[in-house]
Amino acid sequence: MDKPDQLRELWRLQKALNERIGVHTDNLNEADKIHWVLNYCRALSQEIAELTDSVPWKWWARYQKFDEQNARIEVVDLFHFLISLAQVLGLSADDVFNAYVKKNEVNFKRQETGYTVKDEQDSRHI
Repeated sequence: MDKPDQLRELWRLQKALNERIGVHTDNLNEADKIHWVLNYCRALSQEIAELTDSVPWKWWARYQKFDEQNARIEVVDLFHFLISLAQVLGLSADDVFNAYVKKNEVNFKRQETGYTVKDEQDSRHI
């Protein structure tokens, strides 16, 4: 049996979970898009905070330990919300893949040229 496309499968699974929760990201009006973009941005911020708390970042506190297993789970949680955000914005797995490849090329070009001047126009084609 062929292995499923993993990125598309993540999109399918997240859509199913969102719909189970009652969030339908297809055909949202602008107000609903804004609402869900903000919700998912807030959720991502919280997950970043939880990821940060998995790492001993308090230089003054000696009791902390690196919780690598929890850090891994927080990264997965970030994917849940990132995929949901992409879906709210109408991005398919293919759209994200294609945009990632194009943006990666831009980032490499920026590194090759020293990236000494910010140029927002270099990403407009994505």
